[in-house]
Amino acid sequence: MNTICAIATPAGLGATAMIRISGPEAFGIAGKLLSVKSGFDGLEPNQAKFATIYNIVKKDSDNERHEILDQVVVTKFAAPHSFTGEDVVEISCHGSLYIQRKIVELLVAMGCRMAGPGEFTQRAFLNGKLDLPQAEAIADLIEAQTETAHHAAMQHLQGDLSDKMAVLREELLKMASLLELELDFSEEEVEFADRTALLDLLTHIKAEVGRLLQSYKWGTMLKNGIPVAIVGEPNVGKSTLLNALLQRERAIVSDIPGTTRDTIEDTFVLNGTLFRFIDTAGIRESSDTVERLGIERTLDTIRRAALILWIFDARKTRQEVEAEIASTTDSIELVDKKIILVGNKTDLVADKSDPSGDLLYISAKKGENLESVLNEIDRFVREKGIRDLTLLTSERHQALLNGIRASAERAENGLKNQLPTDLVAEEIRMALHDLGELTGTISSEDILHNIFGKFCIGK
Repeated sequence: MNTICAIATPAGLGATAMIRISGPEAFGIAGKLLSVKSGFDGLEPNQAKFATIYNIVKKDSDNERHEILDQVVVTKFAAPHSFTGEDVVEISCHGSLYIQRKIVELLVAMGCRMAGPGEFTQRAFLNGKLDLPQAEAIADLIEAQTETAHHAAMQHLQGDLSDKMAVLREELLKMASLLELELDFSEEEVEFADRTALLDLLTHIKAEVGRLLQSYKWGTMLKNGIPVAIVGEPNVGKSTLLNALLQRERAIVSDIPGTTRDTIEDTFVLNGTLFRFIDTAGIRESSDTVERLGIERTLDTIRRAALILWIFDARKTRQEVEAEIASTTDSIELVDKKIILVGNKTDLVADKSDPSGDLLYISAKKGENLESVLNEIDRFVREKGIRDLTLLTSERHQALLNGIRASAERAENGLKNQLPTDLVAEEIRMALHDLGELTGTISSEDILHNIFGKFCIGK
């Protein structure tokens, strides 16, 4: 395998930058790049050293001189004790774009090849330093914008998903081996695999996979922002509330009912979790074609939202609000959705409160009691326990887990209906194949290219 190099820090100016080299010739090439006085050849693995890099400047075809390009810190990692499992050198230089480009040019001239997207992480996977879910978690970790997204990525990187899959695979392999043994002695009509134990295992696999698939919904929400629909009749202060929560003028506010004709979205981080607030068109009977389209989008937003802030005029009674919600959502499935009832415009009424605590009363215009809304939103996340779950965020994982569950269901039905052993064994094999693809024990070049091709160069 050849030796690769790349700039590992993002493009742009900074105080320092890092250039990574990995491969069998990493130490030799780095030794040629650095001045002899730097003592790189004698540097012990896992140690760093101050060094000087010289640039060769040609005056003409016969004359050349060496000029200092940069003073750097170089770190040596010996195989297999490195990120990639190969000999690795990391060079920390000054952040000048010229210096970065020049060092890479010198490395390529000395025998390095420019790394492709994600090639360092791919080598770590191929050399057994990471399995596939852990490698994919690195991309999620780099992209994590919030504490919760970071926590989810770290769980995968630490092997939470991999460990769960390894246990299932080990148990399934034992049963598959016994079924295969039965096929070898099919003429004797003996049973080595306990059917009751196998049924229990398949039930357990379906339950575990089902929990992970359920977490995919929350995993994608945490990655893109938990959708919060701001809903209510026209002119109850939905846009004013959005602006107040975001603390900037994101939506147009007007006393004229029906100002908002389309959905307006923006994100907000609350206690480490990303939320996506969606201001919607006011719900009412309307003959205006554009407004009716906006109302249809409001209803669609309610269907897609995990959390609904239902805003109503604080002068309304609870019965009026409940009737409004019932008539609006009669055709919408509200299971797993939380509706927070928020009475706005308390500045127009005297001493408005709800003894039951089910209703929140605020003045979005004056910014009064907004913390009660934020506390209720945060409580929704805490009650769901989202921050503590092993969350799926990958479509690849979702597709493979769906396949595993389907195979487990077919095997279960086959056992219950006393189908031939070879048919049940085939379903077990398919489940094991999908488990292997998920963890990377079974992989193809196309799959790896698709996964690592999405990484940044230098990672």
